[in-house]
Amino acid sequence: MEDLSNYRKSYNKSQLLEDSIPEDPINLFNRWFHEVEDFGGLEEVNAMTVATIGLDGFPKTRVVLLKKYTFEGFIFYTNYNSEKGKAIANNPNICLSFFWNTMERQVIIKGIAEKTPANISDGYFESRPDGSKLGAIVSNQSEIITSRKELEDKLKKLEIDFQGKEIPRPDYWGGFLVKPIEVEFWQGRPNRLHDRIRYQLQPDFSWKIDRLSP
Repeated sequence: MEDLSNYRKSYNKSQLLEDSIPEDPINLFNRWFHEVEDFGGLEEVNAMTVATIGLDGFPKTRVVLLKKYTFEGFIFYTNYNSEKGKAIANNPNICLSFFWNTMERQVIIKGIAEKTPANISDGYFESRPDGSKLGAIVSNQSEIITSRKELEDKLKKLEIDFQGKEIPRPDYWGGFLVKPIEVEFWQGRPNRLHDRIRYQLQPDFSWKIDRLSP
């Protein structure tokens, strides 16, 4: 056992004030994303945690990669038959979160997930390296397998089968668009008095902005 109560850090790198934020959270997300990207220190700025409510009733989180964001929402790709895909099909209310420690920032997004249109999933799948395309076909994601060798043997066979051929996107693999209904921006500040600004989507599609106590 180890006592971690003395792990402490002072947050001093930035601030988040109402007089410097846009009316729309996507604009602020875009600004933060590129500031973190330009600051450096993170290999994958687009890494995010996706939280779902599983078929067993328990919440579960995992890290995936954000592949696109627009004013409509945030897009990532997965196997629709995976544990995550089945959880979303059963309950599309999910949460995304980003932790950018180099800038002492978090973004927490509550949203409703829906499958992207087939042409969007097709377009992204076509942009992937052939190895990644075949990997999506090989893996029955979240299913029990006998060994690593089972995967490698299936991959070798597919490499032969598709040599010199176009690799089609399987129907069970594609994107999810997460349409945000609430976005919270967290900026670390000294003395644990962190800045927390929350955007909540209103019936007229405007955003209500509030400051939350840290």
